[in-house]
Amino acid sequence: MLKTIKKIQVLNNAPSRLWILVCNLFVFGLLFSPHSLWAQDKQDHMHGINTIVIDPGHGGKDPGASSKYAKEKNVVLQIGLKLRKYIQDSLPDVKVIMTRDKDFFVELERRAQIANNAKADLFISIHANSNPKPTPYGTETYAMGLHKSKQNLAVAQKENSVILQEVNYQKRYNGFNPNSPEAYIIFTMFQNVYLDRSLKLANLVEKNFASIAHRSDRGVKQAGFWVLWRTAMPSILIETGFVSNPAEGKYLASEKGQDQLAYAIFKAFQSYKDDFESQLPQDTEKETPSAVNKDLVYKVQIASSKQKIDLRKNTEFKNLSDVDFFESNGWYKYTTGRFYQFDEANTAFQEIKKQYKDAFLVAFYKGKKISVKKAHKLEKKLREKN
Repeated sequence: MLKTIKKIQVLNNAPSRLWILVCNLFVFGLLFSPHSLWAQDKQDHMHGINTIVIDPGHGGKDPGASSKYAKEKNVVLQIGLKLRKYIQDSLPDVKVIMTRDKDFFVELERRAQIANNAKADLFISIHANSNPKPTPYGTETYAMGLHKSKQNLAVAQKENSVILQEVNYQKRYNGFNPNSPEAYIIFTMFQNVYLDRSLKLANLVEKNFASIAHRSDRGVKQAGFWVLWRTAMPSILIETGFVSNPAEGKYLASEKGQDQLAYAIFKAFQSYKDDFESQLPQDTEKETPSAVNKDLVYKVQIASSKQKIDLRKNTEFKNLSDVDFFESNGWYKYTTGRFYQFDEANTAFQEIKKQYKDAFLVAFYKGKKISVKKAHKLEKKLREKN
């Protein structure tokens, strides 16, 4: 870890005070981040989407963005409550948890804790935007990541600034200053292990805002939101529109507008859930122990990293056999084992998960990665042919 910090310090040639802060935040993240440094993109959970946390932003003493047309804390609460009702009415098996269901203040850290303690499968934080000029309008949905523009950073700073209203915030957030651009270096040190899934949901939300609520789509973006970083599940932050825009502010304050936005988010969630669960293996009938086809292989993914790991020198996986890796979307993803049946692979996965809690099954056919569900169906077809 010290080598990592020194390397970063040389690259950036930053002032010592800044790097004391960064190093403190780095250690803080190692100790308390809910994410594993090695796991990424758990696309093949062995269960469905059972619990969702809806987080209406701000509340109580923190009004959020305000204008003569609408007040953010009130708008997002109503959207959140309507979203809850849509889910409960249409998907009664899904447990819905609200970080707040009335007008009261909830700390950022507490919002993430609620989701983590519930072991939620999804976290949706709902907000409304503002601008000093009355002309900007439209929706945008964020996943956790590095800001690539000053505008994205500004939105993250605005939403993170609620930290300053919390009691003893300096100690609670280990010196993190949401108004300091340099403080956001912390988010460059940790990957978001659920980024692919978060971006998928964010894209569905923006698509539905345009098609269902007839909103102007400002796009899916990434930025350093504290609450998204601290949640151990796929998470998004939605900006439902600009309260500072006369037409959009009135729309956001209206029951019709709130209902349309809630329904659009609900349909996005429903599509996300259906797609996710369609990839889960449905049938785990016992098969014979012989390989059906050597082209079809199951493995257990245990880790991923932006930097390639030298497996000859690595001690992280010393207790595992047949450790290998493959590249995907700029990540090096590490696997253990080689199995030719789902049952055999699943049995091994259950044991490996005891040591590597973020492990999950992956499958390959003729060297190409496919979903576990597709592999399981293919396995059965190949067996029938044999």
